[in-house]
This record gives sequence, C-alpha cells and structure tokens, in this order.
Amino acid sequence: MADADDVRRLALALPHVTEIDSDGFDFRVAGKGFIWSYPERRPGKPRLIRTDIAVLFAGDEAEKQALLLGEPGVFFTTPGYDGWPLVMLRLAEVDAGRLAELVTDAWRMRAPVELAGELDALPAEEPG
Repeated sequence: MADADDVRRLALALPHVTEIDSDGFDFRVAGKGFIWSYPERRPGKPRLIRTDIAVLFAGDEAEKQALLLGEPGVFFTTPGYDGWPLVMLRLAEVDAGRLAELVTDAWRMRAPVELAGELDALPAEEPG
C-alpha cells in the first residue's frame, strides 16, 4: 500500500525533478507535470486536493485505456480528463514497487531525451 510520502520519495529520486508548492504533491521534469495530487471537483464546493489519489501522466490515449481496462480497481478517470493522457491512481491499491514503475515511466515520458539517459546511469533503488 503506497501513499503520498512514497510518491514524494520516488519522484524526488529522479533526475531534475522539481516539486511545485501545493496543498498536496505536484512533481515536474523540464516544466512538465508527471504526477500530482488529484484535485477532486465537487459541485458547488471548492476542489478537494486528494493525496490518496495521484494524477499520473499515461503518455497517450492507448496507454490510458490499457491502464483503465487492465486494472480498473487501481486506475480511473473522470469526464474532466477526457482527451488528456492522464489517469487517476488509487495509491492504496499499489505497493511501492509498482508505484516506482509508474512514477518512473511517467517521468520518462515527460523528460527530454537528454535527461532520460541520466536515469539509466543511476543505481537501481530497492522498492521500499
């Protein structure tokens, strides 16, 4: 079972990641977001920042659909994310190892090519 602390630890271990000041977590590489807290929209109320759910960059619509259909208990979407290559991830439904894969994959898809090589040079981290 993963949580926001795991997201933070894994994201900040990647090269050239910056954390944007927010009520939850928000991580970027080269100015592009790859994982952040889910801002749940509630009719007639302010958005609620959910740190138990992450918005994860999925790359493209095909990968988004594969995640949604392959693991519906882990990933979901809402109409506000239609047309965007983003999925919501229920952190409690993944372990640290799976979260590390997802965070790293999202980082790789958003990082410029020249930065991606830096990741390959880092020692592998043991899942925590």
